[in-house]
Amino acid sequence: MYQNHPVLILGIETSCDETGVALYDAAAGQLLAHAVHSQVDMHEAYGGVVPELASRDHVRRLVPLVRGLFARAGRRIGELQAVAYTEGPGLAGALLVGASFAHALAAALGVPALGIHHLEGHLLSPLLSARRPEFPFVALLVSGGHTQLMQVAGVGRYELLGETQDDAAGEAFDKTAQLLRLGYPGGPALSQLARQGHPGRYKLPRPMIASGDLEFSFSGLKTAVMLLVRGADPNEQFHADVARAFEDAIVEVLVAKCALAMERTGLTRLVVAGGVGANRPLRAALDAKARDEGFDVFYPEPDLCTDNGAMIALAAALRMRAGLAAPGGHAFTVRPRWDLAAAG
Repeated sequence: MYQNHPVLILGIETSCDETGVALYDAAAGQLLAHAVHSQVDMHEAYGGVVPELASRDHVRRLVPLVRGLFARAGRRIGELQAVAYTEGPGLAGALLVGASFAHALAAALGVPALGIHHLEGHLLSPLLSARRPEFPFVALLVSGGHTQLMQVAGVGRYELLGETQDDAAGEAFDKTAQLLRLGYPGGPALSQLARQGHPGRYKLPRPMIASGDLEFSFSGLKTAVMLLVRGADPNEQFHADVARAFEDAIVEVLVAKCALAMERTGLTRLVVAGGVGANRPLRAALDAKARDEGFDVFYPEPDLCTDNGAMIALAAALRMRAGLAAPGGHAFTVRPRWDLAAAG
């Protein structure tokens, strides 16, 4: 089965608060259909993700999402030749829902099930776009849970160049949005508010921008916003100006570190993936830096920046093609913590 490279692959993503499913035709290299259900409305009342509620919602959503997926793609579930799922990292309970569903379905159909690293899915997701990078490249994985720079020599060949020492960029967005009373999740709302802000009205620190390495730190930036907001006379324009100052600081640090990574590795292709990778100012600043310094930047489509099943199905197809997936039984585990560099 693996040697013949399965044609139709179901991808399942349940690492946190989004249930994602997708059908990928590996022979044609084509995404047939995908669907994502977000739990944002459910968790908003709590100001963050409640793991037990997330797990229960994945249980409710998976079967109808998969049925609808096959109906939209015009395919039958009996045509499946492999089932891929997120094995980690993520919330243990949420991961177990996807893993148990994937192995049960695969066992019933007599096809293999393949556990995929969540971040591997993200960094390979631009290969689903019309404009696709070739290996090798540098990848910036930037989301609510991760901010990492990786050197990617090929599928399963990943070297960590640097990562955040505390808050991830997306986490800093959400926490700063809470300080500005923008609700949960606050990252997208903060970015939207920042468009109304005046550039340069407030100057915030650029943590570790001149450290000379490829590490990140964003908790101090969040603290600087807290000190700025404390004792101020809050109004809509003040909040917009603070949001603009915060976003400008994050973007400047990310762009500087990416440029340094390109210089250090000597590579000419940069991939940007993860939820924060959809940020418009970040994309514009990286595109400008790429033009100035002579490298190319690649992004996933906007609807594939957040967690989704398409990236999991693609990663499975590429791993099988590269001979990195060994057939096995249907005993399984999940990995809430899992180093990508060790996942090759």
